[in-house]
Amino acid sequence: MNPRVPVLVVGGFLGSGKTTLVRRLLADAQARGVRMAVISNEFGELGIDAALIGAGDTRMVELAGGCVCCTLSDALVDTLEDLRSKVDPDRIVIECSGLALPFDTQLHLYRPPVRDWVGDEACVVVVDAERWDEADPLFEEQVQSADLVLLSKVDLVDEATRQKARCRIQELAADVTIIEVIHGDVSVELLYPSGPRPSREMDHHHEHHHDAWTSAELRAPDDLDEAAMLEWLEARRGVRTKGFVRVSGAVKVVQGVGRRIDLADPGDLPVAEALVGRVVVIQRPAA
Repeated sequence: MNPRVPVLVVGGFLGSGKTTLVRRLLADAQARGVRMAVISNEFGELGIDAALIGAGDTRMVELAGGCVCCTLSDALVDTLEDLRSKVDPDRIVIECSGLALPFDTQLHLYRPPVRDWVGDEACVVVVDAERWDEADPLFEEQVQSADLVLLSKVDLVDEATRQKARCRIQELAADVTIIEVIHGDVSVELLYPSGPRPSREMDHHHEHHHDAWTSAELRAPDDLDEAAMLEWLEARRGVRTKGFVRVSGAVKVVQGVGRRIDLADPGDLPVAEALVGRVVVIQRPAA
């Protein structure tokens, strides 16, 4: 009989650093010769995270256009079954949309037939140390789902801000363990659970607060220099902005959280020409 497969659910608000963490996990698995499958979920229709993660084979599946906790829940179960039969992974990571509820995502691991082969499962929630105080009720529900919280980007804040973030997390989930990380650098052994699988109530339900959020794919101009491109991107007023653009003839990766937007060299990351000039902007619901 095949062993049960451990599953890690990665949650967190928009732009918190989930994809950076998943890239770390994938690199670690490749170094160890571990077959790791990744299911990446995006709220918008255009899948950017698969390109950012850089996994181009059958170990990487992207579910776009909704959240795996609700509208894509059946697709999640079907995808898990497909990965099990075609890849037979040693472990699975589900990277939730920034607007998804991780606990509700975990509940689908208890649906037949995946419940027959999924083993230990846990949820890690990534919290942005810079922007924890901008979050809404969705952020609170995500933190309350966590088995472990990673407080990310701690190198970008002072000690007082970091302590305020920790206090807020502990107000929401008093017993949760908090680990401070930079660029997703955390011991893999801390993330994968061990011991008996907990019971879950399938009738558990949260009110979904992401229903009114909007996601749009925009076409970026390709004749701008870096300063003009940053000005164009900032004018979109996205809570989360990501994609690929051409700046002064060179392809750049767009990573934006609020007003902080970076244009980075993709390095050895292969970027399909069809993705260049396409930017996803997720915006907060109108008041």
